[in-house]
Amino acid sequence: MVLNRQRLLAALFVALATLAAAVLAEVLRTVVFAVTVAYVLYPLRQRLVGRGLPRRIACGVATAVAFLGATLLVAPLLYALYRRRAELIAILEGIPDVVPISVGDFETAIEVAPYVAAAEAFVRDVALALAGAAPVLVLELVVFTFLVYGILYRPGAVGAAVFGVLPPEYHDVPARLHERTRQTLYSIYVLQAATAAATFLLALVVFRVLGYGSPVLLAVIAGILQFIPVVGPSVLIVALGTGDVLVGQPGRAIAVLVIGLVVVAFVPDAVIRTRLAGWTGKISPGLYFVGFVGGILTLGAVGVIVGPLVVSLLLEVIDMLTEHGATGSVAHEPRSVAQEAGPVEGREDSSD
Repeated sequence: MVLNRQRLLAALFVALATLAAAVLAEVLRTVVFAVTVAYVLYPLRQRLVGRGLPRRIACGVATAVAFLGATLLVAPLLYALYRRRAELIAILEGIPDVVPISVGDFETAIEVAPYVAAAEAFVRDVALALAGAAPVLVLELVVFTFLVYGILYRPGAVGAAVFGVLPPEYHDVPARLHERTRQTLYSIYVLQAATAAATFLLALVVFRVLGYGSPVLLAVIAGILQFIPVVGPSVLIVALGTGDVLVGQPGRAIAVLVIGLVVVAFVPDAVIRTRLAGWTGKISPGLYFVGFVGGILTLGAVGVIVGPLVVSLLLEVIDMLTEHGATGSVAHEPRSVAQEAGPVEGREDSSD
């Protein structure tokens, strides 16, 4: 009877969650972002509580980390694209309208003026759109902050409901999904963010040394491109080299291709990503690429996180099905796994 009641409540929860997703569609990406960030910051919150801090203060400190991280992620992009748009447009205007091409006796000319004009219009439109969206972004940041604090303050509610509905012999399933979620989110946030930060710093030095206009803007773009799998900041380096060739600076084109591809595109992946991969939990480039592209095309910006996470969880379920088919039994002892589940733990002490 108790189990039936729990299942009824679980079905009611799913129905209301679906309704809430429909009603809160405009802030759904903020909600998803807040949930994933809280998931990553949960160990920090636990560590602070373990050191004797009251739960409210520990949650406040962890939420402050999330607020600063989100601000540092959005503010440089807004500043670079809006305040430095004139410098970026000046770089585009330096490209000649017609590019002559000569190979042996074959000579032709390619008119690039329409493409440059389209790029300039795109930059202006994006800058103005970001400026107009600034109040909405501030409001979403406030919602994000409150959500992160609330989730960190009472993280065990969903876990208690899940373990209450499922029979004990199936407790290992949500526990393994939790562990896979933790590894994937750490790979996205910690590993990618650290690599992007290193890319920004290295790119800033390289672009300043080579004498590019608005090196901060170019470095920000390089750091953002680091989140795009396979391609990464190399596409920016190739674009700058091509632009230098078009404006008659072949020496700097060779320098940016050689130095940029090594220092900006290769070193962060080879050094930072390699050192952090074991700590954050490995995620294959192919998995990340499929999830990234599918997620961002379907869900927009939040798909950068949700896409790889969904694909990763799908592979974990496939692994469990394979193990169950091979052994005919559940691979993990349910009770011990449930106790180690971290954020999906059962009940949380309600006292401060």
